[in-house]
Amino acid sequence: MMKIIVDSNIVFSALLNPQSNIGDIIFNSEGDLSFYTCEYLREEIRAHKDKLCKRAHYTDKEFDELEYLLYSKITFFSESTIPFEFWQKAAGFVRDIDMNDISFVTLSLFLNLKLWTGDKTLMKGLQQRGFENIITAQEILDSRI
Repeated sequence: MMKIIVDSNIVFSALLNPQSNIGDIIFNSEGDLSFYTCEYLREEIRAHKDKLCKRAHYTDKEFDELEYLLYSKITFFSESTIPFEFWQKAAGFVRDIDMNDISFVTLSLFLNLKLWTGDKTLMKGLQQRGFENIITAQEILDSRI
């Protein structure tokens, strides 16, 4: 079983279009993939719920049902359980890219799992700084064949 860290970019994509490749991977990967993320993601989803509903034309009830299903597919980690040295190391990677992504990079370092992000700026910036523990949707799809 492949274990993967998902960031808000991936989860928002899955919520906006559950029938997309990203949505299919998240919602239909029973048994072959496990997804992990930070509690921070719940805050981000709550903060952007209205925007997501409007963009995807969901009612509150439709969104809540999809959110519930999504949460059943992901294991959430409390950031407070991650030792400080992982935060320090992650800060070095994300400092000049986007500090909002520090939780996901920290969790990737802590669990030593690949980070799945659709954020091209983040991906490129991390790779330029030597962070290679990244996976793309295409690599995930290819691994399932």
